[in-house]
Amino acid sequence: MKMTCQRLTLAAAFQTVSGIVPTKTTKAVLMNTKIEAIDGQVTLLATDGDSSIRYVIPDASIETPGALLVPTNRTLTILRELQGDSVTLETMTNNVRIKGERADYKLGLENPDLFPTIQDFREENYHTLDAGTLRQLIRRTIFAVDTESTRYALGGVLVELGAEKATLAATDTRRLSIAVGKCSVHGTPHAEGSPPVVPARAMLLIERSLAEDTSQVQLAIRANDMLMRGGLATIYSRLVEGRFPKYQDVVPRSCKTSLELQVESFLAVVRQAQIVTNEDSRGVDFEFAPGLLTLTSQAPDIGESKVDLPISYDGPAITVSLDPKFVSDFLRTLDQASTIRVELTDSESAVVLKTEDGSIYIVMPLSRDR
Repeated sequence: MKMTCQRLTLAAAFQTVSGIVPTKTTKAVLMNTKIEAIDGQVTLLATDGDSSIRYVIPDASIETPGALLVPTNRTLTILRELQGDSVTLETMTNNVRIKGERADYKLGLENPDLFPTIQDFREENYHTLDAGTLRQLIRRTIFAVDTESTRYALGGVLVELGAEKATLAATDTRRLSIAVGKCSVHGTPHAEGSPPVVPARAMLLIERSLAEDTSQVQLAIRANDMLMRGGLATIYSRLVEGRFPKYQDVVPRSCKTSLELQVESFLAVVRQAQIVTNEDSRGVDFEFAPGLLTLTSQAPDIGESKVDLPISYDGPAITVSLDPKFVSDFLRTLDQASTIRVELTDSESAVVLKTEDGSIYIVMPLSRDR
């Protein structure tokens, strides 16, 4: 096999597929990426055994069709460090050759037939979303996944796909993030049983592989796995076992008071207050008073802080202690010029943040006896 393509294009592709390649595994072949040059198209294939990706390299020139295996991380490093615009990969008698403008590498030769088969998208029943919409939904939920929980279903993102609306939700039991967007249906997609939960690792791979545009993404959910095709990538993943909590029951039906805040200025004061916190004293008191929001924090051996933000609010004074990281995690996913609605009840009740486009974020308060 021999092919030539743009170096930066290939490096970007390897950067994307490296997100699924395991750093440690009993199957050493999975630490490689397979490159197929077949039928005039070059495709990268990578997997960790549970999730996988097929990534097409645009504008590649194939001199000799075929396939080869290369170590993912080492090849990515080579591509980043090479000089020049183009790079050539070629299977030699005893090695794989990677040649740039002023550098020539020869890596060990492995049998590409030993690499697992990676599924392609051949579904007739699926949902479609804009790539930019799906990226936004993932960004607004993925940070709330509990990757260390013994409750397995919390290690992924719930995906509910309807005829016109897609809903994604994630929680670690201390916070809950819900995001909604438009979708449409092609054929008769699988709809039996509980809504699927897609592993966080696969969702991150999907988010990184998509462009921020209106190109169409096809998402097929099956009984035990899912397939996504969008842009240059096709991604497969098994679903997380177990039931996701009934997140709708967590959303408060009412609140005692509410106000609107500009995202950029709110995030700025939260980040300032977070400076004087640590793992043992991570709580920040958010005091909502007429005309002013005051954030105070203190931690032994570090110090204390007080940050003010003028606000348009004339309701009763309410002070609630929150983890500032939990608040900033959500605010960073939003358009900084937009506004959010903050809904409050009392110091012991959850704080609810709502966006203009339908996202809901719920944060449970911390004990103020720090």
